[in-house]
Parts: sequence; C-alpha cells; structure tokens
Amino acid sequence: MMSDPRNNPQPPTWPLPDEEVETALRRAFADGSWGKYHGPNCRELSDRLAESHGCEHVVLTCSGTAAVELALRGLRVGRGDEVILSAYDFEGNFKHVLAVGARPVLVDVHSTSGQFDTDQLEAARSPLTKAIIASHLHGAVVAMPVLRAFADQHGLAIIEDACQMPGAIVHGRIAGSWGDVGVLSFGGSKLLTAGRGGALVTRDNSIVQRIRVHTQRGNDAYPLSELQAAVVLPQLDRLAKRNQWRAESVSRLLGLLRDFPGLRCFVDSGSSGDSSPGFYKLGFWFDSAVFGCSRDEFACALREFGVAFDPGFRALHRTHARGRYRAVNDLPHATRADDDILVLHHPVLLGTDEDLQAIRDAVAQAFVA
Repeated sequence: MMSDPRNNPQPPTWPLPDEEVETALRRAFADGSWGKYHGPNCRELSDRLAESHGCEHVVLTCSGTAAVELALRGLRVGRGDEVILSAYDFEGNFKHVLAVGARPVLVDVHSTSGQFDTDQLEAARSPLTKAIIASHLHGAVVAMPVLRAFADQHGLAIIEDACQMPGAIVHGRIAGSWGDVGVLSFGGSKLLTAGRGGALVTRDNSIVQRIRVHTQRGNDAYPLSELQAAVVLPQLDRLAKRNQWRAESVSRLLGLLRDFPGLRCFVDSGSSGDSSPGFYKLGFWFDSAVFGCSRDEFACALREFGVAFDPGFRALHRTHARGRYRAVNDLPHATRADDDILVLHHPVLLGTDEDLQAIRDAVAQAFVA
C-alpha cells in the first residue's frame, strides 16, 4: 500500500537563488528600512500594484489567505449572508466565509477546465447572496466576463482570487482586476514569494476604509513587513518574463505528453486568445483506467522519479459537514476533481528542455509499470 501523497509531500526547491533579491535584502539592511513600520518598500510595492492593476487602492497583508477574509469584511459580508464559490477551491476561502458569519454556497466546476462553472450562477443565487469568490486555479481561468455581467445584473460583489497567477491576463485584463476586490499571495511557494504575505487591490475607497477599521488596532494587525516588500519588488520586475517562460515550457511539455491520453490538461480547454494564464500549478485530469492505477498511486510513483506531481485540493463538500454549506446539486465534477486532479508544481517550468523531457520519461516509466 502506497502512502497518501497528500501527507507532507516535499515541495521542489523554491525560491531559486536570486542575486537581485539578495541585493534588495542587503539594501534594506544598509538603509535600515528592514526594521521600519512605514518605509519606502511597502509604498513602492503598493504603488506598482495599483498601477499594474489599474486601481486606486492596495492593502498589503500578512497573507493572501488573510486578504480574502479582509475582502469579505470590506464588502460587509456577514451573518445571514451567502457567498457563492466553487466546490473545488482552496479551503481557506470556505473557512473565511464561515469566519465572517456567512454561509458558503457551492457550485460545481466545469467538466473540462476545472474552474468555477458560471452556468450554475442563477441556480446558486438567492435573496441572501451577497458576494461571489472566483479563484483561477492550476493554469486555467474562470469565465470572468460572464461572472462580472451576472454580478452587475444582480448587485453582487466579486472577490477575484488571483493568488495562483499574479500578472496573468484573464480575458484581456490583468488577473485580479475583474473583481470588486482582487487578491494576491506572496506565500513561500508562490510565483512572487516573500515567505508569507499578500495584497488586495480595489477601486473602491469604502472597502478600504472598512478594512482599516478592522485592522487598525493601535497598529496594523495584518501587516506585510518592509523586508517582505523589499524582496517582492525585484521579482515583480521579472514577473512578465518568467510568466512567458513558464507558458512556453507548458506548451513544450504538453507536446511531450501528447501520447498519454490519461493526462488531460486544464489548459487545453481553459485557454483562449484573450487570456494568458499563470502557472503556479499545472492541472491535469487523471484517468485511472488508462494508467491502471489510482491518481494517488501515480503521484507517489512520479515523486519517486523526482517529479513534483501531487493530488489537487480536496473538494469542499467532501471535507465539511453538510450543515455548513448549501450546494446547487450533487457536484459531480467537483467530486471527480477530488478524486482525479493532478498538479505539477511550477519550479520545473523555469528549467531546461532536459527537465521537461525528464517529466515525460518519468510518466512513460510509470505508465509501463
């Protein structure tokens, strides 16, 4: 019996050695900004995020996870309200809805792209609906023009979770800018990393004011430090180039894996001409019948070959009591996602052609085995 690959898998090395980050650290030490409450690095990061996202306001936070809760509070979501989100999503988003006293309403994922299924919005909406959380996951994107039109029609707010794809283009706009609030993460494994940290972006000053009422308790209770901001800035300079590099690697990798029909990539069905997704994790639907083993067994086998494939998230309806949420239907595709989604971690996408070939070779060996 193979061990469960969800139990403390070892992530690939990240962040990579980076001379520019080291220079930023030394500069922050030399000018003393590393120990300040309010210094130049957070101001610069806020200004640059505001400019790139076309918004007036940025709130830097201690994590992307905290930013989602702050977004809900800034939108005045609270007791008695309902928030629609995908049944396949980061668990923290579900828990933050509960934390503010609201009720999660789960919709299914699209059968091919694995993203929030916007066709279920009307069935999910009720007189209690206050907001929608939409997360772009595993290299595919949510149909944000459809979601935005629905939200505007019914007076609902959108929290756009772009934690997995900073700098990506989603239907012609930078990820995070479709929402009333966009959320970013600088967590330790993310494309922009400060070990911890995050941000939210918005055009609405009233949202920011409500967040400040919650966070200012003699000092900021959810801060990003000057030192963290200092190390994000040089990464931000190269984000577009690295996103392009990762996208080109994904294209080459999918070519190498085309002979394995048991691995069907989200990108094949989720990309469009007006979107350039980001690749924190590259998602696949795994077909156990083709490979003759379970998804979890396959992930363990690939790990033995040094390839950072892991199961995706647990589906929210499978890990929480039925009384804590409302569901639109039986969520068949989210159930399948819980069983079958496989994700490849991003560091290898900045590697060489030989690194990509090694993934193909490992899949071939696991397939034969």
